[in-house]
Amino acid sequence: MAHENDAHQAVPDAPGTAPRRRTDADGVTRRRPLRERHVEETVEVTVPVRTAYNQWTQFKTFPRFSTVVHGVEQIRPTVTAWTIGYGPLRHRFAVEIVEQDPDAYLAWRGLEQNPSHQGEVEFRPTESGGTAITVRMLLQPQGAARILTRSSRTARLTARLVRGELMNFKQFIEGLGQEGGAWRGTIRNGRVQHDHPEPPRSRVAQWPVG
Repeated sequence: MAHENDAHQAVPDAPGTAPRRRTDADGVTRRRPLRERHVEETVEVTVPVRTAYNQWTQFKTFPRFSTVVHGVEQIRPTVTAWTIGYGPLRHRFAVEIVEQDPDAYLAWRGLEQNPSHQGEVEFRPTESGGTAITVRMLLQPQGAARILTRSSRTARLTARLVRGELMNFKQFIEGLGQEGGAWRGTIRNGRVQHDHPEPPRSRVAQWPVG
């Protein structure tokens, strides 16, 4: 799931498959939403898309409203470490944002070996001026854990958890009324895109360019 100021998150394709892409009217090539998924949940919030998106991408604030997220640490511009759990049980894992479009979309993949997962979040304006937030997740466990993933009960439990977290976020952002920060960058294939390329560096140490 996202970042604080320079922190974030987007969704990769299943291993061994070619990336699914689309070219929008603006000529930008982007990934398509997950075709295969175990979970898809949507909630509407009564704040504009920009506000909802800005707050969602402040990942370090998730523990303020989540019942399962206990901490989020920024590792690199596109990688965060999440600590989740119930009661005394804790599980820490890294997540990489692979795609991110301000006010529209972000996709991520888990970097843990077992189990692994992909996810994406879409933000769409509603007719009332609010925002529809849709979360999709695809679990990709290894070995014997694959059997549990095929269980409809497991999918239902995961969907219930995601739904609960979305409702918690809804209450949180509607209570605030405005975002507590923002990161407005774009990510493509796990790399932050810069609007202006960096100037060439001098080959002589300590010499300024220009």
